[in-house]
Amino acid sequence: MQVINLTEKFGCFTAHWHPHIVADLNDQHIKLAKVQGEFIWHQHEAEDELFIVIKGQLHIDFRDQPTAVLNAGEILVVPRGVEHRPHAPEETWIMLVEPQATRHTGTVEHALTRHELPRI
Repeated sequence: MQVINLTEKFGCFTAHWHPHIVADLNDQHIKLAKVQGEFIWHQHEAEDELFIVIKGQLHIDFRDQPTAVLNAGEILVVPRGVEHRPHAPEETWIMLVEPQATRHTGTVEHALTRHELPRI
């Protein structure tokens, strides 16, 4: 068991849209990411995705629903199979809780896709 200081961990990287693993919980990864600007439209066929906003504001667009706006201290679960596109007007810090097999770009192969996530 180890106490994890989130502020310290967010200080370990600067790249946007590049998740870093900070812990494991059962068969889940706990990931941190800094985001700014637009991500890509994608979906996760087999996994739900939990977004937790630590700092800033995250917008998540959906094809058939209004955009969700999350502020620091708020969470949203995007159900499996729901196409979505996160974006942030300013640098935003998020935590993700996802099954270990989840790719952050879902089934989409893109320049932002990372096949290996660093552990910090």
